[in-house]
Amino acid sequence: MKWETKITSLLGIEYPIIQGGLAYLAYSDLAAAVSNAGGLGQITAMSLKTPDDLRKEIQAVKKKTNKPFGVNFAIGQHGRPFQHMLDVAIEEEVPVVTMTGGNPAPIFEQMKGTSSKKLVLVAARRQAEKAEELGADAVMVVGQEGGGHLGRQDTSTFVLIPQVVDAVSIPVIASGGIGDGRGLMAALSLGAEGIEMGTRFIATKECVHAHDLYKQALVNGQEYDTVVIKRSLGAPARAVSNEWTDRILALEAEKSTYEQLKEYISGEANKRYIYDGHQAEGFAWAGQVMGLIKDVPSVEELFQRMVKEAEQIRVRWN
Repeated sequence: MKWETKITSLLGIEYPIIQGGLAYLAYSDLAAAVSNAGGLGQITAMSLKTPDDLRKEIQAVKKKTNKPFGVNFAIGQHGRPFQHMLDVAIEEEVPVVTMTGGNPAPIFEQMKGTSSKKLVLVAARRQAEKAEELGADAVMVVGQEGGGHLGRQDTSTFVLIPQVVDAVSIPVIASGGIGDGRGLMAALSLGAEGIEMGTRFIATKECVHAHDLYKQALVNGQEYDTVVIKRSLGAPARAVSNEWTDRILALEAEKSTYEQLKEYISGEANKRYIYDGHQAEGFAWAGQVMGLIKDVPSVEELFQRMVKEAEQIRVRWN
């Protein structure tokens, strides 16, 4: 069966499946594996220290695949300038640039005249409408089931996707709570043209930077083994529930300031868990889809499984 949607046509990919930006985890091994399997792999730009580091990762992807790939800019979460990093993506003629967090307008301005496709992650209908006004080629819409940073309204993917589909004319990509072929078909039935997955791609062999204990936590955990932290800061984000997140939630309940929370929600605390496996000394992002994750396949195996599941549903639907 062919999997032609507006997203496969827009991005030049075989299957309408996009790998999320995945702070500190989305590098060339994973990005190339996803692109080679027929989806769109991505590098996370702002987790890298310098523009040269980003250039090396982009060139590494180009050596590993001749398929389209993207670079993700988490512009609202790192508090550092992104312009020099974006210059590298533009110079390297990256096929796709995606934006999460913050105001994407400066990125659109800097990218004027380029041929790269521009995708924006949103968590509300109004944000999607604004992204379209700015010139986004598509929007990725994340519901409250997702891992990492979410919207403030706790709207589920199932409710949010049809709202956004009705509100914009550009293609919509569903994100949050999707980890198999059933999720792909559900998203398409809601009017989306494709899906983005984050947590599910962490639990793959090619996500080489993720510690085995992190992957095992995703396999062993259930959907109720996640919690939303940082809500008191106006930046809610879903993580694996553990002693560390209990501490964060206790501090938030005490109305702690950002300065008081900073060391607990820092990138360093994140890396202690996801890189080093020190689960009692940090936190790890994860969506409720961890309740559907039962193994750690290769990316290719995951794609084959998802496509088979989805095609069985298409046959059943006739």
